[in-house]
Amino acid sequence: MSFSSEKEKMLAGELYQANDPQLVAERRHAKALCHRYNQQPVDLDRAVLAELLGYETDAHLEAPLRCDYGYNLRLGRNVYANYNLTVLDCAPVTIGDNVFIAPNVVLSTAGHPAEAGPRVAGWEFARPITIGAGAWLGAGVIVLPGVTIGAGSTIGAGSVVTRDIPAGVVAVGNPCRVLRQLPAAE
Repeated sequence: MSFSSEKEKMLAGELYQANDPQLVAERRHAKALCHRYNQQPVDLDRAVLAELLGYETDAHLEAPLRCDYGYNLRLGRNVYANYNLTVLDCAPVTIGDNVFIAPNVVLSTAGHPAEAGPRVAGWEFARPITIGAGAWLGAGVIVLPGVTIGAGSTIGAGSVVTRDIPAGVVAVGNPCRVLRQLPAAE
């Protein structure tokens, strides 16, 4: 498949150059909007959030909020994120309805090649992250590129989620592992 821009490569999950002028400009725009949003920590500016995301939402995202682009962040209904949510949304980040996110959580779709040569040359990749409805991410959780967390699961504080987590479980650790199944919702 042929791509005409680094942005198209990024969105397709291919290796791309993040220092591309279009991508740099889009990140600068998102940083400016995040800065404006973060200046109103008591009465959050829903209009600025809508401009950042490209749509209106009822999500409550405590300031400060940081993201790379904003337009790749898809929020369900009744999402709550506490202080210091960082979203590297180079690929889609989909957060289902009724998801709770504790302070200092990082959702990173961005990654770099393991080999030093391509990494130093500026190549990176992005893989989508999906968080199912009703999930809860504890304080300081880090979710890595390409991970899906199933609906209703709880991820313990400080966990590093390196692979998919099924629905309806408690998972903790580094790397994050399933501890137990949760009782079925009534």
